[in-house]
Amino acid sequence: MPKTIVLGDEYDDDLRAALGATLHELGAVSLDQSWGLAGSQELSTHQVCIGPDVVTIESETYIGLSITGTEETVDRIAASVAQRKPQPA
Repeated sequence: MPKTIVLGDEYDDDLRAALGATLHELGAVSLDQSWGLAGSQELSTHQVCIGPDVVTIESETYIGLSITGTEETVDRIAASVAQRKPQPA
């Protein structure tokens, strides 16, 4: 059963950088990307393959930056992103 976690705000550049570094470290391979706009809502979707697992990364206005995939992979990504992201002072 897939698991989804909202990592944080979709406009958080530090969060995006931490996610990008984590995906690179895990050897993620890009599968598909899409982008859409409906009124004030912007949605971008990116699917990557990490080993045998497919992970979907979504950035949606008012929702945030989320990842969906197997529980183990999502938890692993979320933990790595949390360690990399600078904490507020």
